[in-house]
Amino acid sequence: MSESTRSRRPRIAVALAVLLALVGYVVVQYVTGGKDAPHCVVGSGSNTYRFTPEQASNAATISAVGTSRGMPERAVTIALATALQESALRNIGYGDRDSLGLFQQRPSQGWGTEKQILDPVFSAGKFYDHLAEVPGYSRLPLTVAAQRVQRSGFPQAYAKHEPDAALLAAALTGRTPASLTCTTERGPVRAGDPARVRAELRRAFGADALPGGGRAPEIAVPVRTVAAGAGPEGAAPGGGSRGGWELAQWAVARADALGLAEVSYAGRVWSAAESQDGWRTVEDAAGADEVRIRVTGE
Repeated sequence: MSESTRSRRPRIAVALAVLLALVGYVVVQYVTGGKDAPHCVVGSGSNTYRFTPEQASNAATISAVGTSRGMPERAVTIALATALQESALRNIGYGDRDSLGLFQQRPSQGWGTEKQILDPVFSAGKFYDHLAEVPGYSRLPLTVAAQRVQRSGFPQAYAKHEPDAALLAAALTGRTPASLTCTTERGPVRAGDPARVRAELRRAFGADALPGGGRAPEIAVPVRTVAAGAGPEGAAPGGGSRGGWELAQWAVARADALGLAEVSYAGRVWSAAESQDGWRTVEDAAGADEVRIRVTGE
């Protein structure tokens, strides 16, 4: 072996290592967003989870579908951990064999049509249908409960997502108020459609969640109509109720997808214009009896 060949090998190894590191960095930036990209954070202090607005929107849908069916917070945690493992909370149109969507469900195995599975509300509902049939699922280890539904080739993989899923479930079921916030793009925010926001509210929380209709840009949702099936109603720390914070944090998680300008509840407000500040305490915010959602105008 020549001297030049031996000397090239270390350089090639270093180049490969740099290339792999660059690929890994690009993948992370793609999945979670860059440092200054719009993002969402749940939790507090050192116990937080950062994720993208797309992931937040899907997580909020999964949670709302569960609570509207009267499923407990543990069921929501199991569903979120499963979706984190199966799709990284992205509604993807590909997977192993014919697997699709948030939970990588397969049309050939009776989970629904391709179109149905790619509907987050439908796919989450199917997951909960199967989870509810698992005896004592709420007392089982998360990996066991998820595996009884998914029949995955890597059942232990769900475990690593449990801490992040638990943070998400606590916020999205309203148990931890004002613990989920999102930042938005700097500059003008794209316009939302009030009719679509109303339709999504009803799909997530049930037909009775939003009385009346109309296209007014501000939507007031009575807290008493929110299912809050994940736990008992009553006062939440810092004011408001669990059902109210469930709805308010659903709205913030879906703000990017639905073009929302502001969400207020129980003396706190989140706004797209000041999203870097998270939930702010203001005197003119909505009280504890309703959540106000303002849609961005043209």
